[in-house]
Amino acid sequence: MEAFIGFLPFIQIALSILLIVTILLQQTGSGLGGAFGADNFSSGFHTRRGLERTLFYVTIVLGVLFALTALANLFVA
Repeated sequence: MEAFIGFLPFIQIALSILLIVTILLQQTGSGLGGAFGADNFSSGFHTRRGLERTLFYVTIVLGVLFALTALANLFVA
């Protein structure tokens, strides 16, 4: 248990870096004009396919793992 407590900050750092990378790799379909009220129907909802879907699921898993390690750090420390 002591080894887990010692490695927990390093696990959180690694998960946070991976989470940031996966979030930044995701493409956004909206342009800058959508922020100012321009009609941009092509930026609506679309079906994720292939690598985009895999990256989406990896981001969710990394987010859940990061939240679990943060809770573990809160209760253990």
